[in-house]
Amino acid sequence: MPVIDILDSHIAYTETGEGAPVVFVHGNPTSSHLWRNVTPHVADRARTLAPDLIGMGASGKPDIEYTFADQVRYLDAWIEAMDLPEPVLVGHDWGGVLALDWAARHPSRVRGVALLETMLKPMVSAEVPGPGLARTKAFRTPGVGEELVLEQNIFIETAFKGAVITPVSEADVQPYRDPYPTPESRRPMLAWARMMPIDGEPADVVARITAYDAWLANSPDVPKLLMTFDSAPTLLVTDAMIAWSRDHISALDIRHCGPAGHHAPEDQPEAIGKTIAQWLATQDLTTPDAH
Repeated sequence: MPVIDILDSHIAYTETGEGAPVVFVHGNPTSSHLWRNVTPHVADRARTLAPDLIGMGASGKPDIEYTFADQVRYLDAWIEAMDLPEPVLVGHDWGGVLALDWAARHPSRVRGVALLETMLKPMVSAEVPGPGLARTKAFRTPGVGEELVLEQNIFIETAFKGAVITPVSEADVQPYRDPYPTPESRRPMLAWARMMPIDGEPADVVARITAYDAWLANSPDVPKLLMTFDSAPTLLVTDAMIAWSRDHISALDIRHCGPAGHHAPEDQPEAIGKTIAQWLATQDLTTPDAH
């Protein structure tokens, strides 16, 4: 797996294909491993890159707080170091938030954005699916969050059974588990869990999302793809969120990709990969002078 030095640490990433760059950004608690069965459907028409976010996967684990600003700083530095002047960004979960934040801050550079199961706007308690609100409150409680995430490793040990329709095999869960052998190594997962933008908190993350919502509404020249799913109580992008997206996101193409849980690339990798490939072709996003 290639590694590149970034700031005071390093970022690991996967890379396949050639041509215009399409960057796949994972969320919590995953890594570039999430995209292993998605990128093969895109690599015949583009250069696919999938970084491990700082503190996650095979990337470095510096002694930082792993705030949203930290994650932004390292991802920004990786994009620059990889010389990706006009990427298409694909984001899942927090990867979608990072992708949209980058797009809103670099409106003249982003060629397109494809999203799935991510935070499209700040949420209120009533919009949080299933047991998510109770879990978020537990994660934010001092001592309780540490016990659940750092000591019990709850994300890794439950995400690939409960947030998918078909449980992931142990062989494919192990690469997600390997980067987190100790409580200290699991701090990035707890930091992400405490950042869920609910009822105006945390304010810094809500401000970032509010800023990219303005960009989403006022960027008709940038194609956007929202992939949707059904049949699972853990889905973030509900019917209500889809309706909001139709009303508030410019240049939006919504495509349904079948039944899946929140970690949809584990349930529907072929549908996701083919949908992205078709969208890239329809929007002519992999032609060098298309933007």
